[in-house]
Amino acid sequence: MERDTRQKAELSLLEADDTKIVEGQPGLPFMSSTGDTNRLLEELFFYQAEATLLYAANLTGAFFDLSSGEAGEILHKLRLYRIRLAVVWRPGDPPWSSRFGELMAEEQRSDHFGIFETREAALAWLTVTREPPS
Repeated sequence: MERDTRQKAELSLLEADDTKIVEGQPGLPFMSSTGDTNRLLEELFFYQAEATLLYAANLTGAFFDLSSGEAGEILHKLRLYRIRLAVVWRPGDPPWSSRFGELMAEEQRSDHFGIFETREAALAWLTVTREPPS
């Protein structure tokens, strides 16, 4: 078995407008499988954060291919813990499968997951005051 020697993203805490956000590093992998969602949750719990800002490269290799099931599994687990996820995706990042657009249309009805072209747009979305669930 080959050992993965690529540099991995570190996660850091960012506080913006009274919101604690765990942020990945642009251009570096963090999740190599859906099991790494647990590592992400550990960081979120450690920092008592309620949101995460990741970059396309931080996600699993097939996250944007809806048929892999990876996006669904990751988003489901984060939703169980009421963790909001903003992803910065830029042209040139892994392409979306045709069905991934359907997921995004569905997700626009909630405030748990969003994809943005810039870090600033992602942060603005994460720091908007949300109504507590009734």
